[in-house]
Amino acid sequence: MVNNLLEFEKPLAELERRIGELKHMDADQPGVDLSDDIARLEKKLNKMRHDVYSNVSRWQRTLLARHPQRPYTLDYIEALMENFVELHGDRNFADDKSIVGGVAWFNGRPVMVIGHQKGRNTKEKVERNFGMPHPEGYRKALRLMKLAERFNLPVITLVDTPGAFPGIGAEERGQAEAIARNLIEMADLTVPIITVVTGEGGSGGALALAVSNRVLMMENSIYSVISPEGCAAILWKNQEYAKDAAEAMKLTAQDSLENGIIDEIIPEPLGGAHREPAAAAKSLGASVQAQLESLSKMGPDELVLDRWSKFRKIGVFRDGTGA
Repeated sequence: MVNNLLEFEKPLAELERRIGELKHMDADQPGVDLSDDIARLEKKLNKMRHDVYSNVSRWQRTLLARHPQRPYTLDYIEALMENFVELHGDRNFADDKSIVGGVAWFNGRPVMVIGHQKGRNTKEKVERNFGMPHPEGYRKALRLMKLAERFNLPVITLVDTPGAFPGIGAEERGQAEAIARNLIEMADLTVPIITVVTGEGGSGGALALAVSNRVLMMENSIYSVISPEGCAAILWKNQEYAKDAAEAMKLTAQDSLENGIIDEIIPEPLGGAHREPAAAAKSLGASVQAQLESLSKMGPDELVLDRWSKFRKIGVFRDGTGA
């Protein structure tokens, strides 16, 4: 059952409620046949669902990307991988639980899987720091990537974070350096790297796990340099303009594919991954497997060159002559 309905989903929920009541009445009153009414309303509901979810705004996709029932990294690992062994700590300061990672078997192949992890209840959210890593989280991730390179294991990263944690302690321990180090080191890794943005892809906190050969996004995920609220606070001095900021930022998977930032959009069940997590996981797994098979044909030098070429093509460039 899906809780935490978003505002634009409430008309659908009301119609679902009416259908449920009619089914209950139809079952409890043998002399009453409501099957025609139920069928008519279910047809109307299916059409309404298609219309609503086919025309969501960028802000509505942002809300879907943040949905608290959306699958997280550990959910995808459980659904798609076998014999997952979590590895802890950065061997320097602490074990940051907002990033999880370890070795696992994926479709008969050993891989290193790393991703952001949010919490479901209050205790878990605090323990996972709301999916916002400290420097030790990024250093743990890099340690696991270098370990994967040593044993020639492909790296799969799952991105879902509002951004790196902006606390004083994180800054004192070198947050910016930790993120920058990941960017440098990931660019030169000699094994295949595949990233999937599963929910929020926020700022450098996301990019620190996303310098990859292939970057994929779930259909209702977002990927941006700042949150819509943060952008609105800077440009309009008011977070109430977050909807306008989301439209201007072009932060959806569809925008990112059009702008050449990502390589593929992974389709989700109608209404979002949280409505049918198993189907969403199956879709993600199929896309990752296809990309992994393609990248496995490349040698170490080809993988590095492929990754460099991918990121150098992003954006618009001009030379010094103004040409």
